[in-house]
Amino acid sequence: MVFAQSRRDPVTRRVVILRHGRTTWNAERRFQGQEDPPLDAIGIEQAKRAAEILNHMKFAKIVASDLQRAIVTAELIGMKTKQAIGQNLGLRETHCGSWQGRTWPEIMAKDPETLTAWSTSGDVRPGGNGETRSEVAKRFVSAIDAELAELELGASLLVVTHGGAARAGISELLELPRANWGALGVLTNCAWSVLTEQQSGEQRWRLDEYNAGSLPEPAIGDDA
Repeated sequence: MVFAQSRRDPVTRRVVILRHGRTTWNAERRFQGQEDPPLDAIGIEQAKRAAEILNHMKFAKIVASDLQRAIVTAELIGMKTKQAIGQNLGLRETHCGSWQGRTWPEIMAKDPETLTAWSTSGDVRPGGNGETRSEVAKRFVSAIDAELAELELGASLLVVTHGGAARAGISELLELPRANWGALGVLTNCAWSVLTEQQSGEQRWRLDEYNAGSLPEPAIGDDA
């Protein structure tokens, strides 16, 4: 598979960030946070489909959050690519405090102001003592930096993680202003985002695909 890249900015490394497959709690709109429900039957099929497509990207390494919905998703991909799976606690989902295990309507009835602020990417503590988005982004990016440090230039890393953590981490990698983090939409189960590391005087990241279910195609733009 040939990937699109700018003629001005050589790609050094690539990170593919994948949300795990569906769980029953996802279907119930129940906050998971760092609780550990398993994939449901649909989630397993989603992961198998993702494996068929992502197999063509030839990853140097696959690493997952240590929560089982991410691990099983990663293992199903690893079975296809014939690779072992690493784990990194820094890729865990946001800890959502007392919201974990509750449905969206239940939380809205008890804590509407905080839920509204949080759902529009406000840097608040969910469930009273949960993690802020900035805190999640910091540990997520630190985890990716540690994994990338072990890879050669030109290599691709697959990160299997969670929707909230992925959105915060991608926003941080792209250096988006904090007020604009809500511009990135909610990630679909087993959808992925592709970021390429550029070197043009200073290190920076470019978002090539977001919330995708297909591989990026070569592109020639007028602004290249």
